[in-house]
Amino acid sequence: MAGAVTKKTSAIAARPTRRARAAAFQAYVLGASVAFVALAVAAHYVPYFGLDLRITRAVQSLHVGVLDAVLRALTWAGFVPQVDVIGTLLFLTLFLFGLRWEAVGVLFAYGITFVGIVVKLLVVRPRPSADLVYVMSQLDSTAFPSGHVLAATSVCGYLAFLAYTLLKPSARRTALIGVALAIVPLMGVSRIYLGQHWFSDVMGAYLLASLWLALTIRFYRWGKPRFFRRQPVAPEAPGR
Repeated sequence: MAGAVTKKTSAIAARPTRRARAAAFQAYVLGASVAFVALAVAAHYVPYFGLDLRITRAVQSLHVGVLDAVLRALTWAGFVPQVDVIGTLLFLTLFLFGLRWEAVGVLFAYGITFVGIVVKLLVVRPRPSADLVYVMSQLDSTAFPSGHVLAATSVCGYLAFLAYTLLKPSARRTALIGVALAIVPLMGVSRIYLGQHWFSDVMGAYLLASLWLALTIRFYRWGKPRFFRRQPVAPEAPGR
C-alpha cells in the first residue's frame, strides 16, 4: 500500500513547479483576455489595419496547387451545414465508442460558436472588400472574430487533448494529435487566403478560442469524476 502511494506521489511535480505552472497559466489567461478585449474594441472602430492588408496580399500571393486545395477544403468544412454534420459525427463517434463524457465535452467545445455570434454582433466589423484583396465570395455576416477559427481551435484543440491524455503512445495517437493541431493554424490561413477575414479577425479568434479551450478542459476534468462514472471506456472513479 505504501509502495502504491509512493509511486503515485512520485509522478506529481514538486509544489514550486506546480505553483509556477499555475501562475504561468493564469498569466496567459489574463494576458489573452486583455489582448482580446483590446483587439475587439479596436476592430469595432477600425475596418482593417495596415498589417492586415499586407499580410492578406502576401498570403494570397501563394499559389500552390495542393495548398490551395487544402485551404479551400478547410474553409468549406467550416461552413454550415458541414460544420454541424462534422460536430454531430464527432459526438456520435465518441459516445458510441463508449467515451460518453468526452462526447459531452465536444458539445461544450462547440459552444464557442455561440459566443462568437455574440461578439460579432457587438463588434460589427465589415469583411474584406473585393476592391482591396481577392474575395472568394462576399458574406453577409460581420468579420470579427472568425467563426471558422473559433470552432477549429476549440474543437481540434479538445480532440488533441483527448488523444494525448487517453490514448497510449502509438503512431495512431501521434497522427491524430498531428492532424488536429495542423488544422488549427491552417484554418486561419485559409480564411485570409480566401479573403473572407483579416489577419486581426483570425488572431482575435485564436485568443478567444484558446480561452474557451481552457474552459472546456476545465469543464471536462471537473465532470469526469462526477458523471458517467461507469461509462464503457475510460471510466474514472470520484476523487481521482
